[in-house]
Amino acid sequence: MALTMKMIRTCVPINRVMYTACTHSMSCSIDKEKSFLKSKLHCTNYPPNLFRKSLCPTVCQSAQLRTSPNLWSRPRFSAAAVVEAMPKNMQPYLKLMRMDKPIGTWLLYLPCTWSIALAAQPGCLPDFYMLALFGTGSILMRGAGCTINDMWDKDFDKKVARTANRPIAAGDITQLQSLVFLGGQLSLALAVLLCLNNYSIALGAASLSLVLTYPLMKRITYWPQLVLGLTFNWGALLGWSAIKGSCDWSVCLPLYASGVMWTLIYDTIYAHQDKADDVLVGVKSTALRFSEQTKPWLSAFGVAMITGLTLTGVSCDQTLPYYAAVALIGGHLVHQIYTLDINCAEDCWKKFTENRTIGFLLFLGIVLGNLWKSQETHKGKDLPDHSS
Repeated sequence: MALTMKMIRTCVPINRVMYTACTHSMSCSIDKEKSFLKSKLHCTNYPPNLFRKSLCPTVCQSAQLRTSPNLWSRPRFSAAAVVEAMPKNMQPYLKLMRMDKPIGTWLLYLPCTWSIALAAQPGCLPDFYMLALFGTGSILMRGAGCTINDMWDKDFDKKVARTANRPIAAGDITQLQSLVFLGGQLSLALAVLLCLNNYSIALGAASLSLVLTYPLMKRITYWPQLVLGLTFNWGALLGWSAIKGSCDWSVCLPLYASGVMWTLIYDTIYAHQDKADDVLVGVKSTALRFSEQTKPWLSAFGVAMITGLTLTGVSCDQTLPYYAAVALIGGHLVHQIYTLDINCAEDCWKKFTENRTIGFLLFLGIVLGNLWKSQETHKGKDLPDHSS
């Protein structure tokens, strides 16, 4: 099998037995590799002079297929590559912040952008200064949350293959070093928070209890994803108050609730990657709670999310682009849930990361909806007054 999987720089045709051997243990994430190998099938009784027309060279490795030099895929820019390019002594701290996996930062940041955009005046773009400020705060607070999580879970992380290489679990950073680093992140996050108004400072400070206690929830309840949702979507409240000076609860509450439902969807999907390890180490999750009933639960959360977004739009006098975006989000969720394979870790990760698209769709819908408001206002002013 090892020889079959490493046909390097040899002119060997792919016959049906070889194809079966190569693809027997391939996971669902590499269907393209199977298709590629299938396209290279040659009959075993081909004469030797046709061997030169076969695939040369072929490399079939567990998670990556490589072919001849002209077919090598070009390296793509990625956050992980940037982290790997940094000085060695910095890398453990960047990985502790999950800078190599920025999807979590996006999922924390996007609810902030929704409320900032909703708070903009009709016909105006969102406040770019606030977007940048909240972006900085999201990086710092997500990093702080990951640091707290890894400090709490270092013993659990050592027992799980996917998390065993995290800096604290692997011994690259000590508990004292991580505590000092956490203090630095929280200090910088506080500096960002102090740039806001007093109402927002108090509101932001109130979220710290959720940040500190969330990692403990998986030990005591099957609903840690709900607590994560309450934590990750705090920006849906904070962004509005940073612009307006206080929260309009008719807008902020349904938006916040929608974000919580959204987190329950994507983090339950994420948790299905680790459900076997979670059982072994004794932690809980909605993935274990819902089990084979995951899709009905996710569908219910999706309906609640769309309902909350609709109520938010009505409270803000939103326009057609906003509701079009909400409809697209509904369609995206239907497809995501319907095609989800909860027993395939690769598919769960793919579906989880697709939720960034949902966040961007809503932000774009809000921005375009605000610009559309301006057009409607001008049309209303241009109409003649027949009251006289």
